[in-house]
Amino acid sequence: MTAQRVSLITLGVADLDRSRRFYAANGWEPLPGPEEGVVFYRMHGMALGLFGRGALAEDQGRPGTELGTGAMTLAQNFPDREGVDAAFDRALAAGATSLKRPEEVFWGGYSGYYADPDGHVWELAHNPFWTVNDEGTLTIPDPE
Repeated sequence: MTAQRVSLITLGVADLDRSRRFYAANGWEPLPGPEEGVVFYRMHGMALGLFGRGALAEDQGRPGTELGTGAMTLAQNFPDREGVDAAFDRALAAGATSLKRPEEVFWGGYSGYYADPDGHVWELAHNPFWTVNDEGTLTIPDPE
């Protein structure tokens, strides 16, 4: 099994119901399950979890630790700029905070950033050098 992979990303959240509503407004559908205090979303080849911050710190073996946000970026790539703009506007309408409106960037692409209600930073981007299929899978060409 390759070491270069991520199976699950878990975000610590202050209010699980608020976060569930935010992600639902952005088109995310939770997996059905009896788990109390956690929500999982199936992604292509992996999963995203939402977990209360206090419970996540305890699960990590660090009870009472105040978990921070914003030191990393989650990203979604789109096949075109219109997809970036539509997703950005949808996130803002659902309660996200705009960090940087989508714009042309120095590396030749188009991207913007928002923070979800818990401060988790998402980048929405169109990279003209990569392809994105209908399922959202990236194809990154090998260097020549």
